[in-house]
Amino acid sequence: MSASTIEIDGSFGEGGGQILRTSLALSLLTGKAFHLRNIRARRPKPGLHPQHLMSVQAAAKVGAAVTRGATLRSSDLVFEPGTVTAGKYHFDIGTAGATSLVLHTLYLPLALRGGLTSRLTLVGGTHVTTSPCFHFLDTTWRAYLRIIGLPISLHMVRPGFYSRGGGIVDAEIPCCSRLAGLTALERGPIKVSGFSAVAGLPEDIAHRQTRQATRRLRDEGIDIAMREETWPGGPGTVVALIAETTPVPALFFGLGARGKRAERVADEAVDQLLSYVAAEPAAVDLHSADQILMPLALADGPSVYSIAEVSEHLPTNAAVIRLFVDREIVCEGKVGEPGMVYVR
Repeated sequence: MSASTIEIDGSFGEGGGQILRTSLALSLLTGKAFHLRNIRARRPKPGLHPQHLMSVQAAAKVGAAVTRGATLRSSDLVFEPGTVTAGKYHFDIGTAGATSLVLHTLYLPLALRGGLTSRLTLVGGTHVTTSPCFHFLDTTWRAYLRIIGLPISLHMVRPGFYSRGGGIVDAEIPCCSRLAGLTALERGPIKVSGFSAVAGLPEDIAHRQTRQATRRLRDEGIDIAMREETWPGGPGTVVALIAETTPVPALFFGLGARGKRAERVADEAVDQLLSYVAAEPAAVDLHSADQILMPLALADGPSVYSIAEVSEHLPTNAAVIRLFVDREIVCEGKVGEPGMVYVR
């Protein structure tokens, strides 16, 4: 192993898969090899699971990388990047593993190093727990990228829920020569909209989710316009609430599961939205705070943004980015409380 290989302990900070994804993306972007040990050590089932392994395999394919340890349940990985090549790629996780997390691994290397527009087809989960759902990516994440200069296009061909998966997402990633910094300190007035959707389940579930979300928000003095949708495939259910505000709309969602009441699905989305509202005037939501950090660390010029809540992911992601990129990143605030992020 080369002396210049970056050594990373995957058990530090939040100790999850984000360390892997950020390392893969930045390795392709910087040309620096890394050795990651103790992969996902702080998770109940550590090591590489199907969506993590697909992130490794996909990164290796688009970046002509050499890998060692890229197997299911592996806790030790060496990744030596080559040259990133734009193109048309198809990656099937084979389970309900999150397509969003594979996309998070690939989009920046393809945009900044590919030289041409790339098209991805990702097969797996589009609405699964502990990962951003398709509609969050399409509504919130993609809007932040557009502001800083990367207009990605997304299309959900078919939804995929746990445990069947089978969802399909198409992404078009244009070549990008530079990214701009972001200043987002306050948000404007909030207008809330949303939807309640079912796939392969009775429409009454969507009605109950709508009633619960509407009742709770109106009790808090928040008016809301919600629509109901029936999707193919499934079974699955989702409630999404969108806070139309600046700098981008913030989407919060709850997902159904076997034995989980429709009202509880709605409550999960409502609780997240109310937490965001209570953190006024913070501009950036909990999940976007760490998801936009990597592109901003590669942008021209500084960035500063206020966040509704500091997650464990945020300082962990900052620490990994600093291993690859010479950029000052300061995260202020305690975990679970509002904070600030500076990229200088």
